[in-house]
Amino acid sequence: MSFAFFLIQLLNGMQYGLLLFLVASGLTLIFGIMGIINLAHGSFYMVGAYLAWSLAGMTGSLTAAILIGIPLTVVLGMFLEWLLMRRLYGRDHLYQVLLTYGLILVFEEMRSILWGDDVYGVKVPDLLNHSIALTENLSYPVYRLGISAVCLLLAAGLYFLIKHTRLGMMIRAGASNREMAQSLGINIKLVYTLVFALGVALAAFAGMINAPVSSVYPGMGAQVLIICFVIVVIGGIGSVKGAMAASIMIGMADTFGQILVPEVAGMIVYLLMAVVLVWRPEGLFGRI
Repeated sequence: MSFAFFLIQLLNGMQYGLLLFLVASGLTLIFGIMGIINLAHGSFYMVGAYLAWSLAGMTGSLTAAILIGIPLTVVLGMFLEWLLMRRLYGRDHLYQVLLTYGLILVFEEMRSILWGDDVYGVKVPDLLNHSIALTENLSYPVYRLGISAVCLLLAAGLYFLIKHTRLGMMIRAGASNREMAQSLGINIKLVYTLVFALGVALAAFAGMINAPVSSVYPGMGAQVLIICFVIVVIGGIGSVKGAMAASIMIGMADTFGQILVPEVAGMIVYLLMAVVLVWRPEGLFGRI
């Protein structure tokens, strides 16, 4: 394996891991703070990708599509939390699984009605539609580097939000003891609505920026959902820092696994999860 080829795979693994982090961070916040097992989280990733395709077709720009799509997904998240999710707080996880699985079916049917069942491609923005030459025969797309940079900025912003802002303090207080936080005057319903909307927006944004790389196709949220649950388990429920570490681990393991041991590549992420759970059953960083 040449150094240039190794560098390309390293960058691919990093980009894939950071993209997974965007989806998994929202899932771990919803799971760890609100106590909701949200099986429909992958559907938000799919919705984001389809919004990117349809809005980019209308506006002629992926950037414009993202700027329009993000507020739409925030509103969608707030609406779903108000209509459905807040009725699940404190209930058995079976109710949560049944309702969110039902949401998967609803979103899949709506996707089929609104956008059809074909596979679509999204054009890379012209500004990033070129490559950096590494050797005479190998190059690396600038757009993938752009995805990694955006994901890192969002990760830093999310960490700052949770650890160094008043809203983050209320989020952590609600995760630690909901009743005590309410008695101190914190509007937990509003906090939970914002957390759920943030989780939906992060997953949808990941789908939007990855649409030019992976294309847009039916059922695309199912695979990413499974991997993101693995990330939540490895990193620790409710831990954004753990989600970042686990996402990078999964991204690297999956990328290099497909190159070095392709016959068992599909098992590697689950073997990694098993090893981590044997070592630390609560995950790498536990709860927030």
